[in-house]
Amino acid sequence: MTRSAELSDAHRAHVLTPWIMQSGFATPVIARAEGRYLYDTDGQSYFDLASGLVAVNLGHSHPAVVKAIAEQAATLCYAAPSMMVDKRAQLAHALSQLSPWHRSSEGCRVFFTTTGAESNDDAVRIARSITGRFKVLGAYRSFHGSTGTAITLTGEDRRFGAEPGAPGIARFFAPFPYRSPFWANSPEQETERAIAHLERTLVHEDPKRVAAIIIEPVVGSNGVIVYPPGYLNALRELTSKHGILLIFDEVMTGFGRTGAAFAANRFNVTPDIITFAKGVTSAYIPLGGVMVRESLARTFDTRPLPCGHTYSGHPLCMATALAVLEAYAAENLFHRATELEQWLSEGLSAIASRHANVGDVRGVGAFFVIELVKDRTSKEPIVPWHGEGLGIMKTFYAEMRKRGVITFGRYNCVMVSPPLTTEKSELSRALVAVDEALSAFESTL
Repeated sequence: MTRSAELSDAHRAHVLTPWIMQSGFATPVIARAEGRYLYDTDGQSYFDLASGLVAVNLGHSHPAVVKAIAEQAATLCYAAPSMMVDKRAQLAHALSQLSPWHRSSEGCRVFFTTTGAESNDDAVRIARSITGRFKVLGAYRSFHGSTGTAITLTGEDRRFGAEPGAPGIARFFAPFPYRSPFWANSPEQETERAIAHLERTLVHEDPKRVAAIIIEPVVGSNGVIVYPPGYLNALRELTSKHGILLIFDEVMTGFGRTGAAFAANRFNVTPDIITFAKGVTSAYIPLGGVMVRESLARTFDTRPLPCGHTYSGHPLCMATALAVLEAYAAENLFHRATELEQWLSEGLSAIASRHANVGDVRGVGAFFVIELVKDRTSKEPIVPWHGEGLGIMKTFYAEMRKRGVITFGRYNCVMVSPPLTTEKSELSRALVAVDEALSAFESTL
């Protein structure tokens, strides 16, 4: 038996892999990574077309970040979150400078967590404390993490195993132009009807009882849905009208993924709270956080902050994030995502024109998805949404790996979100692999 086979067997025997049925699970055994590529134990390389889980924005093993981690490990590995630490202050200041509130000279304060899910849990707790209200609204087509409150905020089926879940959560339908829940005939109509629906939902929930509305400014793993023009602005106006805090879950969209530091900056919409994770350290070390605009954060100058974690502001995480932010700036990678947007849009549109099972391609920055359908007219998904597992989609991902490319997806939606450091020639080769894998996949239908 080869070393790879031994490790595969050990993994299946002892590791519980998230969100999937364990039987039949098989992937390459990844041993190392560099740049835009993963390498398995047999030495085979794979282009990382999804940046891990839309997280490794900087690419793998960036030398400056690796050096910063080593230097911090040799200096200070841990200090309690109740202590002031040099790099905590530096990172919080840097994040405030990148925030949408910096434009108005307001800035923000940051509470550090370990994950995006924890960040969303704590954002809700902070919003409830500030407003004195209890209810929180989230969209049906959403994922906010798998911890206590975050999994209840989640609208899609991954919350089912955690139900009944945390109390005080209500849901609404957000726009989805390709599969309009409002029978809209134009982007403008989609926005108008979506806001009217949300206003009616608030009437039934009583807006005076609603602390916050949380939303991904671009829907992430549930299909990379870019909201139609005007929707996020109208949402901002509606929440302001009722004294409801607007929380942007930027766990996936943050740190250059949409072509700006945050999607809030890209779309020029200013929320009250931003949650983040993933790209802040390029996923090298786990780190998340809650950014609270200064006018709200000063609430806690005269009352205790209602949250805390042993690893909040962990020095290794702080040093990593500072090095990652420096690399983003030095290599102009936030702007680079706008170049990738053009390459992806053109390349994926060409692929769609050659494959009848591609119903839609959509995205922004370096954040795109391919939605596969049985029929373009009916838009019936190629596998059922909320169905059992990946089904026939396993064949597609296997064909991709045969061609040296790894990505992931959710049901009929395939993620195309490469690292921001990706060269055009690399992306072109990856898209050829997508094209060929689709042809092989379609031949099996």
